[in-house]
Amino acid sequence: MSESSSSTKTITLTQARALHLAAQGLLQAPRRRAQHDDLLATVQRMRLLQIDSIHVVARSPYLVLHARLGDYPPTWLEEALDNGRIAECWAHEACFVTAGDIGLHRAWRAQTESNHWADRHAARVRDSHLKEMHDLLAHIRTSGPVRAADFERADRGVSGWWEWKPEKRWLEAWFASGDLMVTRRERFQRVYDLAERVLAKLDPPLDTAAMALSQEALRKRFILDSVRALGIAQARWIADYFRLKPAVSADELVPMLASGELLSVQVAGWDDPGYVHVDHAALLEKAFEGRLRATHTALLSPFDPVVWDRARLRELFHFDYSIECYLPAAKRQYGYYVLPILHRGRLIGRLDAKAHRAEGVFEVKALFFEEEVKPSQRMLDELAQAIAATAAWHGAPKVRLGRCRPAQIASTLRTHWRR
Repeated sequence: MSESSSSTKTITLTQARALHLAAQGLLQAPRRRAQHDDLLATVQRMRLLQIDSIHVVARSPYLVLHARLGDYPPTWLEEALDNGRIAECWAHEACFVTAGDIGLHRAWRAQTESNHWADRHAARVRDSHLKEMHDLLAHIRTSGPVRAADFERADRGVSGWWEWKPEKRWLEAWFASGDLMVTRRERFQRVYDLAERVLAKLDPPLDTAAMALSQEALRKRFILDSVRALGIAQARWIADYFRLKPAVSADELVPMLASGELLSVQVAGWDDPGYVHVDHAALLEKAFEGRLRATHTALLSPFDPVVWDRARLRELFHFDYSIECYLPAAKRQYGYYVLPILHRGRLIGRLDAKAHRAEGVFEVKALFFEEEVKPSQRMLDELAQAIAATAAWHGAPKVRLGRCRPAQIASTLRTHWRR
């Protein structure tokens, strides 16, 4: 679809959703068993994979990959990091990115002043403990990679996310500044090493051309990568993907439209235009012709790229969502770790889950359909299959179901799992 034709055509919201899901790898279920390179291709397609340590079900990066790859060995993620195929950096938040993209992120952080909490934390720690931090860096240079767990804490009674031991704070400060990188993970704990040693093992090697790009060129690259990853985006959605500042405006996109790097398209019901990367021109044409069919059912992580921008989620899917694990129990509406349910291009509900791996039980504490969703037999069958597949992948194949809304769907789901 050419720029001129795309600007005069209108697609429906359903077609825009299909384009978004196709770009994200969530339009249809995988047609074959996942292979090693599929993990790398999936990270590249999304451009980043957010890291979060909550593990009442699989930790978020593994769950994001499962929604797209199906049954795959979670160890592949650690292997990719250890082998230099992916790397960790601060992007949207703490993220995995492919080795081919890490140069862009390091160059961006070297050239821009960040107000991110990780950088504010790093600056405070450097101001107060610079000698100790340099001593730690010298220790790693001489003795090799370390974990925070390698250092004993003096105040053993102290706990909590922000009550890190001093060495953990120093390691994270050096990681934020780029002097240290994560060379591998052990039981999901970061193992830190000098950046020069981690960069030396990248496969492919560090892109030195990316490191030489100007701030303006880097910002343009991140804008284009955001639009490509999203499939279709309004201008105000773009900055959040890589946490760009200032926000991206429609005026900033005009030169990219003129060059043909971006296409403009109208979406029925939107006041503002949508933007599509030229690489997705064929997908846009298929969407316009109604040839993108969403058939996938999957449980999404709260930190999935489809989900993490709550304003985008409301406008694109009419789905109001927030993660409630950070709220006191009495203030939670749906549960501690609630997974949105994707079904054939719609977000039809959410479930509060917990994997009891030692018992082999995947507990669905509560399952809620959206008020306007009328569950069909096919919808329930495909949802039951998706939950069962996620449970089996967790090594907790027995599904235990708690309360449901509407209540009558519980018996249908339980019947499916007893077959």
